[in-house]
Amino acid sequence: MSSPGQRMVAEWLGTAFLLAAVVGSGIMAQRLAGGNAALALLCNTIPTGAILVVLILIFGPLSGAHFNPAVTLAFAWRSELPWAVAGLYIVAQITGGIAGVFAAHFMFELPVLQSSLTVRTGMGQWFAEGVATFGLLLTIFGCVARASTAVPYAIGLYITSAYWFTASTSFANPAVTIARSLSDTFAGIAPGDVPGFIAAQLGGAALAVCLAPWLWKPAK
Repeated sequence: MSSPGQRMVAEWLGTAFLLAAVVGSGIMAQRLAGGNAALALLCNTIPTGAILVVLILIFGPLSGAHFNPAVTLAFAWRSELPWAVAGLYIVAQITGGIAGVFAAHFMFELPVLQSSLTVRTGMGQWFAEGVATFGLLLTIFGCVARASTAVPYAIGLYITSAYWFTASTSFANPAVTIARSLSDTFAGIAPGDVPGFIAAQLGGAALAVCLAPWLWKPAK
């Protein structure tokens, strides 16, 4: 059993590395893609899905490897995580995500403190975030219920896919959304668009929490 300190550090580090991968690969992709947006998105997608598998494998045994306030709240709603612990997880995830963004900026010799100008708003984008987060939570709940060893790979593959089938490129994570608002790079989102994304993400998570017990009823 990991200690509370180990769990918080795992959530902080995992979210930091996730955001460093998302933002760093976006910067690298934009520099190397020669203006080809599809190629840049592909080069941003693959490292994100890959790092998720690695991070869940190494930090899962410590904290459960949530790295996502929507996931943490979902497990708290299901009474599988104490609310006090959930609050600490969320603080660790948000601060870790911001640190990961700052690290990516520093690695690529960009100004560390930024604010994104990329507009991501509208019904299509919000609906996409709801769908993306709903699908992510169903992926987690379904694997936990029937194939727990597949969780890291299923999540990595789901996010890799959702980058491409959702109009929003599947943030599906409030901590990621907040952190990406602090990066005026390929992966950024304007700060004013953050609340709409987070509301949609939490709505998708809540729907998954309601549906999952019916889909995966405990074996009698």
